[in-house]
Amino acid sequence: MILHYRGGLCRAGVVVAAALLIMTGSARADAEPGVYDDRIVFGQSAAFDGPAASLGLGVRAGILAAFDEANQAGGVHGRMFELISYDDGYEPERAILNTRRLIDEDSVFALVGEVGTPTSKAAQPVAEEAGIPFIGPFTGAGFLRDSALSTVVNLRASYDQETEALVEHLVGDLGLSRIAVLFQDDTFGRAGQDGVVAALERRDLEPVADATYVRNTVAVKRAVLALRRADPEAVVIIGAYKPAAEFIRVATGIGMKPAFATVSFVGGNALAAELGPGDATVIVSQVVPLYDDPKSPLAEAFRHAMHAGSVGTEARLDWADAGFVGLEGYAIGRLIVDALEQIGPEPTRQMFLRQLLDGNTFDIGGLEMTFGPQDNQGSDAVFLTAIGPDGTFRYVEDEPSR
Repeated sequence: MILHYRGGLCRAGVVVAAALLIMTGSARADAEPGVYDDRIVFGQSAAFDGPAASLGLGVRAGILAAFDEANQAGGVHGRMFELISYDDGYEPERAILNTRRLIDEDSVFALVGEVGTPTSKAAQPVAEEAGIPFIGPFTGAGFLRDSALSTVVNLRASYDQETEALVEHLVGDLGLSRIAVLFQDDTFGRAGQDGVVAALERRDLEPVADATYVRNTVAVKRAVLALRRADPEAVVIIGAYKPAAEFIRVATGIGMKPAFATVSFVGGNALAAELGPGDATVIVSQVVPLYDDPKSPLAEAFRHAMHAGSVGTEARLDWADAGFVGLEGYAIGRLIVDALEQIGPEPTRQMFLRQLLDGNTFDIGGLEMTFGPQDNQGSDAVFLTAIGPDGTFRYVEDEPSR
């Protein structure tokens, strides 16, 4: 699947899920790849089908909302924003092929919004070797926070920070000690599991049990039975929304009543939709505020951009469906727009990376991001949320103790 947005063509915008003709418009002979007289082109590889599709579509919708917002205001220094997105199905091999295609054939200025740890681990070295900015990957994996990486810019808090916040709430606030872990059997799952284990160790605890499932499946019944034997008071789930929801359904269906907790990659809104109404306690760490928080300037700007946008319907999610994932994508897009605005009319990849990483601070609707030469992660913020019986979210301080 190819999703291509080119801003500024018409009021309705253009989104095409098909092979496209080469766009018109010429670049100057001395211009950077992806930089044209009338536009600047970004590329994305993400999951747009399969069990993680909601994540790729949500991140893309948020980025497009920010790009379209800028395009409707005339672009940046006279250039409109474009985004070419290829589906990798949350599979590393496809992510590599997509990344090479975006670099070698599409000549994009930068890569943005890669979704997932295993896909990022596969695609990022390709980008690093080519010197292509790798902006806003939707993962909190530690390897992307290595200060030796010269092209990676992370917006979000790490999985270590998210799991620390979850364990602190489970142990410190709720008084639980028997905590189990379900994790996806790959680099993402193990990164999250490592974070939970480390957070428990800091409290002189260890998991009472752990279990795994295979990526891009919902085969979790064996894991449910394995964890039930340990009688946990809480289960921390490191996985995508479909297997996480299936685990919670099966576990509660056989009488398990632990608190369930999971990190932001799950896609909170998609998880709530999969679960439907219920009385299970489900806590989700987020790296952006509540997407419908009227007190958050970022959330309000996102809602307005999604409602006012002219991107079209084929890849556009409803504002509420895009939710937290879309809000993070919007923040990524806003960060890109702000950095390019500050650079001036003749951007290069190196100028772009320097503007982001050389000790600058960006205030994106109240979400402050500060980078430095040894710090490629902009935000350390973690927001704990709880899914209510009706599927809506609230900040966790409103969740009663068990």
